Amino acid sequence: MSKEKNDSRFDWTVREEIGILSINNPPENYLEKPEFIALDKLKYLVDNNKLKGLVICGVGRHFSAGAKLDNLYDLAGDENVMKASIDQGKQLLSYINNLDIPVIAAIKGICFGGGLEITLASHIRICSQNALFAFPETNHGLISGLGGTARSLQILRFPAVLQMILSGDVVNAEEALEMHLIDHISTGDPIEEAFLLLKKLTTDKPLKVIYFVMQALRNASTLSLTEALKEETKLFCELASDEAKRRKI
Repeated sequence: MSKEKNDSRFDWTVREEIGILSINNPPENYLEKPEFIALDKLKYLVDNNKLKGLVICGVGRHFSAGAKLDNLYDLAGDENVMKASIDQGKQLLSYINNLDIPVIAAIKGICFGGGLEITLASHIRICSQNALFAFPETNHGLISGLGGTARSLQILRFPAVLQMILSGDVVNAEEALEMHLIDHISTGDPIEEAFLLLKKLTTDKPLKVIYFVMQALRNASTLSLTEALKEETKLFCELASDEAKRRKI
């Protein structure tokens, strides 16, 4: 296992080809800025470790309570600066969402606002029994700024998204599971469960196969059916060719 602490706001560990990115600003793990880890830094960590999967979690009792309002209001003093900061945060989450490896959000305790938006950019969400979810922004005269509205609608029905965002109400783990906001409630440590799931999914799988599975699924959700099927055929044929060559060696 390799461990690296590069910044006071995140920890990075690699364990058996699985990266573990931890938001480290306890106790609530507030996000000091929308880009909670520099995009270039995360790209470097992912690319240089040849990862097969990524876990995103929070240090301590909570995943993240989201943005610090005081920091947001300071940014709002200059609209251009705020827009640039929000755009950086969105680019980071888009990068996570578009990774060619599976990403699991392992959620304990509070997961509010920007913290919830991070989990929505992940591909699978596992939470503890005491996890709590909310979009509290409307209670402060705001709305989600890092893609929360758009990504919520990719996995939830419109009425559920409307009620959750506009009310700002807190949703517990059981309610989140029923809504399909999360995929599984852990009876133990969601971080360990996320790690073990990624190991189960990726052990003995070549990186190229993992990459192509992720690409095919992303194509299916972003392209027309006709185009997605064409791309699937290309990916299949390339893997089949690789395997045929390997068997001849």
